[in-house]
Amino acid sequence: MAYVISDDCISCGACESECPVGAISMGDDHYQINADECISCGACAGTCPVGAPKEA
Repeated sequence: MAYVISDDCISCGACESECPVGAISMGDDHYQINADECISCGACAGTCPVGAPKEA
């Protein structure tokens, strides 16, 4: 199941650089994850200082 980034995101960019498949990009308000590209590895969740990425 793909990860999603909640509104808790502080737009620090830590998750984007950790994603091994490049599924994370900046959205209008905060970072977002492309569900079609996400491999559910959890790298984003492990690096996020506020725990914004969550399993959908």
